[in-house]
Amino acid sequence: MNATTDLRICVLGLGSMGLGMAASLLKRGFTVTGYDPNVDAVNRFADAGGRAAASPGEAARGADVVLCVVVNAVQTETALFAADGAATAMAPGGIVISSATMSPDAARALAARCADLGLGYLDAPISGGAARAAAGELTIMASGPAAVFGRLRPVLDAIASKVYELGEEAGTGAAFKVVNQLLAGVHIAAACEAITFAKAMNLDIRKVYEVITASAGNSWMFENRVPHILDGDYAPRSAVDIFTKDLGIVSDIGRGLKFPTPIAAMALQMFVMTAAAGMGRDDDASVARMIAGLAGLDLPGMER
Repeated sequence: MNATTDLRICVLGLGSMGLGMAASLLKRGFTVTGYDPNVDAVNRFADAGGRAAASPGEAARGADVVLCVVVNAVQTETALFAADGAATAMAPGGIVISSATMSPDAARALAARCADLGLGYLDAPISGGAARAAAGELTIMASGPAAVFGRLRPVLDAIASKVYELGEEAGTGAAFKVVNQLLAGVHIAAACEAITFAKAMNLDIRKVYEVITASAGNSWMFENRVPHILDGDYAPRSAVDIFTKDLGIVSDIGRGLKFPTPIAAMALQMFVMTAAAGMGRDDDASVARMIAGLAGLDLPGMER
């Protein structure tokens, strides 16, 4: 093993993003131990060559780097600091890479707790989706001390094609990700509204997709999510509940700043309505199904 791969890595959270990141690290020759409460996720990780563990603490025992790819700040705190958590099991001077979307205040609080234990902390939210995670081509919006970035460079290069170094202080990376999620949530809601609007006008929605993706109205989310709707495939790549959480963070921050976020607020309500209709764990393109249900329309996979 050479100097770029002798870091001992632990990945906590082996969902679509965490599993892809772990697989990218394994391909680069790192030794990776992982934990997830979902047995199927653990089995997929083991099939990729990872070493599965029975708890976060067991997975992180002696690890130089813990990559925490869970849903939110609460799960991050539990994974790191619960009785069987990772933080006290890590190697002295180890570094936590925190990739969950959370408020800047939550990121700062976690960084302070890590510092109390002599651990480094990189506030490092991610973007790009499951396919880019598996290809090692994520975008990382990170903030933390320059020395931490230096130690982690081989790890970051293995999982991302773009790493933005956004300052020394934890919370800055989190704030950049919140801006991204405002746009992502609004764009998904708008894409779902647009394709369902096209259906209401009796247009061929596959042709609509072809035309819009070649026109100024296109967005990354329209191009990425509408095929799920065309195929009637709502297996969760990114679930509705993710955006009820993330746009909720946007709303909370805006209220605290006395800054209006009316478009994000409307998008949040569209995700909440979709979750209330029983689709919270389904793909976030399910917002289109919610709209179609209200309008009495049949999208692919919904035919009555």
